[in-house]
Amino acid sequence: MRNSFSRHLSTMSKMQQLFNAAVEPLPEINDKGFAAHFDTFAGNQVILLGDGSHGTSEFYSARAEITKRLIERHGYTMVAVEADWPDAEAIDRYVRLRPGPKAQIGGIARGYEPFNRFPTWMWRNFEMQQLVEWMRDRNQRLPPEKRAGFYGLDLYSMGTSIGAVINYLDRVDPQASKKARQRYGCLEPWIDDPTSYGLASVRGLEDCEAGVLKMLRDLLEKRLEYAQRGLRDGDEYHSGEQNAHLVRDAEKYYKAMYYSSVSSWNMRDIHMFETLERLLRHNEGQKAIVWAHNSHVGDARHTSMGFRRRELNIGQLCRERLGAENVTILGCGTHTGTVAAAHEWDDDMEVLDVRPSRDDSWEIVAHDTGIPRFVLDLRRDHIDPALRSALAAEQRLQRFIGVIYRPDTERISHYSQAFLHKQFDGYVWFDVSHAVNPLEVIQPDTPLGKGETYPFGL
Repeated sequence: MRNSFSRHLSTMSKMQQLFNAAVEPLPEINDKGFAAHFDTFAGNQVILLGDGSHGTSEFYSARAEITKRLIERHGYTMVAVEADWPDAEAIDRYVRLRPGPKAQIGGIARGYEPFNRFPTWMWRNFEMQQLVEWMRDRNQRLPPEKRAGFYGLDLYSMGTSIGAVINYLDRVDPQASKKARQRYGCLEPWIDDPTSYGLASVRGLEDCEAGVLKMLRDLLEKRLEYAQRGLRDGDEYHSGEQNAHLVRDAEKYYKAMYYSSVSSWNMRDIHMFETLERLLRHNEGQKAIVWAHNSHVGDARHTSMGFRRRELNIGQLCRERLGAENVTILGCGTHTGTVAAAHEWDDDMEVLDVRPSRDDSWEIVAHDTGIPRFVLDLRRDHIDPALRSALAAEQRLQRFIGVIYRPDTERISHYSQAFLHKQFDGYVWFDVSHAVNPLEVIQPDTPLGKGETYPFGL
């Protein structure tokens, strides 16, 4: 037995041996000690928790347990996710017991159902439901200023955000509300399918930018006036301002889609970063947890997204603008199992088999440890210099599965080159993973989805 093991070690690459020695095995996610293994990563202003797919139960459950630990033991008070602001705000009102239309995951807020467009399973799932209920239960025992909130970073809610700005102004400044209706009226014909607005703009048939920008400037200029008149409730004004920023950015985004996929991707991640930045200013001195796909949180400068396609992402922007010393990035990966995904955009969700990872991928290196669950600390002051050097010498593929999964074209559809040790500060591994538990499988017909994270749902 010993001779067999020795022969195995001799055939194993030096990098693989160093990798194996560096990983820290993890217990089952439901073990009470699971999240304690991530205490060493806590403390920075922002911690970004990535996932290798939008449909894997282990990624959601692990991030939920880490998030609970960060909130309870390390003072984090903001959970900011790759979701639209109005949808997330309905959840925030529920978990922080704020006035206004509230909703649970899977619940309806006075006729408004959050996360009700493709892909519904990305947030309307049992794993998220458990976290949201935990946040509400904990917050109920705390004064309002100590409650942890839930926020959306994405920009696909142009129509809903227009309505939210108007509703806010109806309450605090009816005259400004009339102007908002006039200025946003330019976009009204395109609300149900904003991608068609982008096409009309390219053809010179419509351009609503001037009115949208004027509306945002007016709202920002009236910040002091609303405060002096006692009309500026902090959270309500902040939400109105954020929705106005979102409309501005979405208008630019849908036009950019028809010029360059790179510029639209970059606009989206810049919007997500700037939304996070505004949250940090609004909640001065507090710390945030970000949930998004690995493709958004892993520093794009160290993947082919950045060094070949010139794309950036929220992880890169956090390191550049907040300071790398204030930011921690964790990614998640898996070798095989099942995933909740669709074959095509707007198709119903299916539970699909995940192909075993490729021989030239980082996933196969993780798989070849033989350890079912682990965390690998990649920070410069924690990692063995020999392993860091070995990782730097190997540019390997990394798998990205979004809400679309196409196993027949997996290499071109779902793999990208990456330097793991620079992309993340830590890597969390589940060798065999399972599909997320959705609250519904049948998907609504949502035409505006065509221009969003299409074609792979990242």
